[in-house]
Amino acid sequence: MKVKFAAGLALTLCTAVLTLGADGSWTGYISDSACGAKGANDKHAECAAKCVKEKGAKYVFVNDADHKVYAIDAQDKVAAHAGHHVTVKGSVDGDNLKLSGLEMAK
Repeated sequence: MKVKFAAGLALTLCTAVLTLGADGSWTGYISDSACGAKGANDKHAECAAKCVKEKGAKYVFVNDADHKVYAIDAQDKVAAHAGHHVTVKGSVDGDNLKLSGLEMAK
């Protein structure tokens, strides 16, 4: 009985850690999928908007910490922030960012 309880408790804790590990906030740049991390700067706003509008690219988030590029689910929420340094809130699943909030980075 004690073994089953301990195993159940361990499984529950592992599941909680994995779930909580994916939620958070990150600081970085809004770029486009054509340029990716190369577009992670303040001078990239016009180019990113042009690539999205004319070339079918999507807006992406480039994390400052590791320069990893994440696809963003809410394209309409980030369009006005192309080329901006921002802090995003949400959850990450692999290379996808499910956006729940966005504000200009300090």
